[in-house]
Amino acid sequence: MKFKCEKYLIQNACQTASRAAASKSPIPALEGLLISAGAGVTVTGYDLKKGIFTNFAADVERAGSVVIEARFLNEMLRRLPDGIVSFECEEDCKVSVKCGRSKYDIIGIESAEYPEIQKVEGLNKLSLPQKILKSMINDTIFAIAETDVRPVYTGTLFEIEDGKLTLVSVDGYRLAKRTEIPEEAAMENCTFIVPGSALADIERICGDTSDEVEISVGDKHIEFKIGDTVVITRRLEGDFLNYKKAIPASFKYEIKISRSDFLSTVDRVSLIVDEKNKTPVRVIFGDGMISCNCVTPIGKAEDVCICEGNGEDLLIGFNDRYLKDALKAAEGEEIKLCVNTASSPCVIVPAEGEEKFTYMVLPVRLHA
Repeated sequence: MKFKCEKYLIQNACQTASRAAASKSPIPALEGLLISAGAGVTVTGYDLKKGIFTNFAADVERAGSVVIEARFLNEMLRRLPDGIVSFECEEDCKVSVKCGRSKYDIIGIESAEYPEIQKVEGLNKLSLPQKILKSMINDTIFAIAETDVRPVYTGTLFEIEDGKLTLVSVDGYRLAKRTEIPEEAAMENCTFIVPGSALADIERICGDTSDEVEISVGDKHIEFKIGDTVVITRRLEGDFLNYKKAIPASFKYEIKISRSDFLSTVDRVSLIVDEKNKTPVRVIFGDGMISCNCVTPIGKAEDVCICEGNGEDLLIGFNDRYLKDALKAAEGEEIKLCVNTASSPCVIVPAEGEEKFTYMVLPVRLHA
């Protein structure tokens, strides 16, 4: 194998594919990146659960393939000077990398030892602009469960129904729902769950462009084609929460408020909350104002935010981080806080217009 290319091309490809390389594996090849040269160059990372491969144009003199340890390869490319990189591999897996006056001679791994990445035979297909998918993932990924007590909740539900795409994440304490009806998008009705680790990579790879993401949904795997990069991940199986029944249908109190003002108020009050003292923030829904206060061993903090509506001094305790995550993800300046009782969840929706997002935060039991 022998090829030449601009340093930034192979560096960007290796950084992208490395997101799927195994950090530790009984199969040494999986800790590396498969570099294959043919019509162009393809760099592949794979950990048996998720695979990423990306292509770039290069001047290929001789076709071939080799595996190089991912961490070392990225560090080597980072240290090389800018310019044309010459990459050559002999039959005994001796790899020579040159750029300017710099040269590395390293030992690679036979490409035959690299497991074949899973191919997806799409039963359902959909495509939508990268910027829409990126935004939807960003607005829901924070509510994915961090532990695998319920593995199905370590991913996000994708639901396509009559041209409408809905993403839902839950972790047992909160829910994030985001809906879009992409114009000129091709989507078949289906439902599937994508692991959060794959979504984090997809969000980084997607750009703020109208270029399409092509998604193929198979029996056990899902493929996301984003430009010259392909992400393949396994589907999560299990019964996901029936979010339509979980979100209350009606509310006793609906309070209209400035999202940024309320976020700043909660942020100021929660300054005295730390990891050792996970004290809830007490939120009092009054007449024309919402009062927030918190007492910890550090001291006491309180603040007030102006609103429209009257909650009749309903007092609810919230985990400050869950509340702030939802407020940061909510779009628009004005939102509605919908509540019923001190023991029922708070639902955050847009104050006006189409209901593109819904965030639900469960209350925390307060002690006297």
